Amino acid sequence: RKVKYPEKLIGQTFKFKILRFDRKTANAVLSRKLYLLDEKERRKARVFNQLEKGKKVKGIVKSLTSFGAFIDLGGVEGLLHISDMTWGRIRHPNELFTVGQEVEVMVLDFDEREEKISLGLKQLTPDPWSTVNQKYQIGQKVKGKVVSLTDFGAFVELEEGIEGLVHVSDLTWSRKTIHPKKILSIGQEVTVSILDINPQEKRISLGLKQTTPHPLELLQQKYGPGSRIKGKITSITDFGAFMEVEKGVEGLIHISDISWQKIKHPSEKLKVGEEVEAIILNIDVEKHKLSLGIKQLEGDIWEDFFQRHKVGDLVKVKIVRMVNFGVFVEITPGIEGVVFLSELDERRIDNPQEVFQIGEEKMAKIIKLNPQEKKISLSFRQAQQEIQKMEYQKYMQSQPDRLTFGDLIREQLKNITPPKTNKKTNTKKEG
Repeated sequence: RKVKYPEKLIGQTFKFKILRFDRKTANAVLSRKLYLLDEKERRKARVFNQLEKGKKVKGIVKSLTSFGAFIDLGGVEGLLHISDMTWGRIRHPNELFTVGQEVEVMVLDFDEREEKISLGLKQLTPDPWSTVNQKYQIGQKVKGKVVSLTDFGAFVELEEGIEGLVHVSDLTWSRKTIHPKKILSIGQEVTVSILDINPQEKRISLGLKQTTPHPLELLQQKYGPGSRIKGKITSITDFGAFMEVEKGVEGLIHISDISWQKIKHPSEKLKVGEEVEAIILNIDVEKHKLSLGIKQLEGDIWEDFFQRHKVGDLVKVKIVRMVNFGVFVEITPGIEGVVFLSELDERRIDNPQEVFQIGEEKMAKIIKLNPQEKKISLSFRQAQQEIQKMEYQKYMQSQPDRLTFGDLIREQLKNITPPKTNKKTNTKKEG
């Protein structure tokens, strides 16, 4: 490069390369630049002649960048990439090095023509992943330091060079997804459980929630099936509603356990944020499921129905559904039965929709009860027969004098006039 103040060089001694020399005039043309270039080539040749892959060499840190450090090996610089500085995690090379620092590194690769040398520092020590199976076992609880937080989880350093991922689903027992930043912070020391180890891909799966008992285990110590519990509805789906019974503990109220009446959607009976009472139906710690029921607070209406009714009873029903084999009727809220085609009417009915309407109320006779399967069969036809019979009996009972068959014959005979006889004819005949 061009020298700004050449006068400052007066009196100093340098080495030059002689380009031309005239012996007659004793004049010479010199070049400091070419001398330096030749010297650089000599140093480069000397350095590259000594290089071997895997060889340890010493050098001076010349400069630092965001992606690595340039190391002067004696006139030729090599790159120590940030990924080859440590088995662990660093954000910038200045966490490990300073300019002018002497370091020992390993030659990873080099290209004399391109004047490129790749260096490594972490390669001077064994890869910690090579012995990871001997140090850690699945299910083991270990301490580590949080080194990175992402949307999908947290990276925890177990030791230098060994990091594991705590997936967002393994942070807490809560059914809701919580961002790692709301639970952890970088540099925080945590205890985690080892869920899986894959040395080939250098991956360890960790769990934070697995280091504490599942909330259902604690709940099971306080409550059992049949216990009443209060909570708040947190969400509603097509198949049911979720209710928070304790902080971080939610149970499912299936749509079939919300009401004894048939409902199309849980929102017909429940709202998000509503405080409700329910009965614990089942606690499955292994599957992490809590089953709740609201209709059970009223008792078993089916059991009550079967206790109060018997075959032969006449009941008023409402048609709620029609199918190709008959109609379904509601006997009381939550209790339904079926009237098959053969029991709809005295005349044959193949299509109930042509004769009946949804919501139509009729009298039906209970002809079959199945408490075990909670099934009830009814008959419109037999109910009509029963009603006619009762009406006739009522009519007969309302008569002041009961008539018998004999009375009816006697009454009819009284109304018969005997035929007239001819006396003359009779006399002659007698004579």
